Amino acid sequence: MKRYDLRHLHDDFYDRMVGLIDKGLTVGEVGIFLFEVGDFECIQKSADVIKATGHDLMNSLKFNEVDWTIVVKKVSAEMAKENREALQDAQNKSEEAVEATETTQEA
Repeated sequence: MKRYDLRHLHDDFYDRMVGLIDKGLTVGEVGIFLFEVGDFECIQKSADVIKATGHDLMNSLKFNEVDWTIVVKKVSAEMAKENREALQDAQNKSEEAVEATETTQEA
């Protein structure tokens, strides 16, 4: 387990976080990332970034009044690819469901 303090990067920590996961963690290892919360948009965006990489977001919690912590487990390249594909499938199904609902409402 490794802990990374990204608070000094303010709202521009996403690329650094992904780089640390890719190069700083081994498969199966957990990383704890601490970042500053300017507005709460960065909390959702950090979760979205982790999901987009295919790694496992294990926890996301408030650290103190101004800081947030996320816990990420690095997965193998194959598992990350499967996770990204599953996320894309879920997004496609969601969009199809919205379109079907809109079509039904128009009729």
